[in-house]
Amino acid sequence: MADFTENSSRQAEQHDGTNGCGVPGEPVSAAGEPAAVTVPWGLRSSNLHQRRKLVLHLDLNSTVVVSDSVTGQGTVAALDYFLTTCTWGEINKHGKWEWLSDSPSLFPPRKDAVRYSDQFGRMPGFTSGAGQRFRGVRDEHLDQLRWPEGVKGDRELSVKGEDGRLYHWILPSFFQLLKDLVQEGWEFAILFRTFGSDLPRVLRAVHRALNEGAHPLFPDLPDLKINVNMTPGQIRCTKKGIVLSRAEDRVSSQDGERGLYQYFSSVQGLGGFQDHFEWWSTNTFSIRGGKPFWVDPFDQSVQHIFIDDNIRQNDEETIVQPRIFMDAGGDDTRLACTSELYDITLVQNDLLRAISDRNYFTERVNICLENYDRNLQQGAG
Repeated sequence: MADFTENSSRQAEQHDGTNGCGVPGEPVSAAGEPAAVTVPWGLRSSNLHQRRKLVLHLDLNSTVVVSDSVTGQGTVAALDYFLTTCTWGEINKHGKWEWLSDSPSLFPPRKDAVRYSDQFGRMPGFTSGAGQRFRGVRDEHLDQLRWPEGVKGDRELSVKGEDGRLYHWILPSFFQLLKDLVQEGWEFAILFRTFGSDLPRVLRAVHRALNEGAHPLFPDLPDLKINVNMTPGQIRCTKKGIVLSRAEDRVSSQDGERGLYQYFSSVQGLGGFQDHFEWWSTNTFSIRGGKPFWVDPFDQSVQHIFIDDNIRQNDEETIVQPRIFMDAGGDDTRLACTSELYDITLVQNDLLRAISDRNYFTERVNICLENYDRNLQQGAG
């Protein structure tokens, strides 16, 4: 994992026209890796992370909810599709697909392994056909998603699957994360970041759980006193820059990227933004058109973390565009490779674990906190 706090004092003379992600005009090191940043960190305490505010950017589809409004997939189909993105094989010498693992994994069993979804695209009914060996995994996780037996379905928090059964629409592990953040005394904000159209409904559902105590597994959520901003925002990207808007708020990168970072850093409570899917598509679904995400390694008061199932270490197929500020208080940023920030400020969501382990999101945030602290202390050393 590249270290985003390593020495960058030679950035100016190391500019060769591209960065390690292959994007023109960004600084790189002599080895072709993104030039990293030296940070004047002052706090070296092992409890350093307790002094920061957390801003968590969370995708919706296959991250917080098991459905996909863009493709029209319900709970069963969405879980079926997710399995195609974490199962691996190859085309053998006879031209036939051959599985290389019987267990789903975010990471390939070997370097030349290929995701089923990369080879064949979206294949409906995966576990009823070519992926039948993973049918048990799908059914096990569907069972874990079941709405509590004997509890009446909720108009916002439950959903009927294609199989006629009731499921949690929002993962219980998300609500557990909220409880843990409050109980551990964090200052934090949650921002949903989605390409889809489900944001208004998710905001209504979360508001209902947090204000009416409507969730059968978490009836005490109103005690958390988390405010929900019910107005969905928008983020739109063009060659001229990035514009964020929500209600009366409007912030543009044409006025400097620092303003966008400060806006995200200052948000309170819970809210969300619809990102620009068409821009990602225009940029061949690569890092260059991904959801913009600013990281300031000089800012000791705020840590941003982005969790999304489509974060990939291959920048030609990842969904978040991380931009790192190059100077304390400055506006200049560089595009960072995903691998540079993986498990520090970027988390590739494992939907299966997010379903099966109620502590999953809390654990992933803790890993990022520890890795971030390690970078701070190395930068200070």
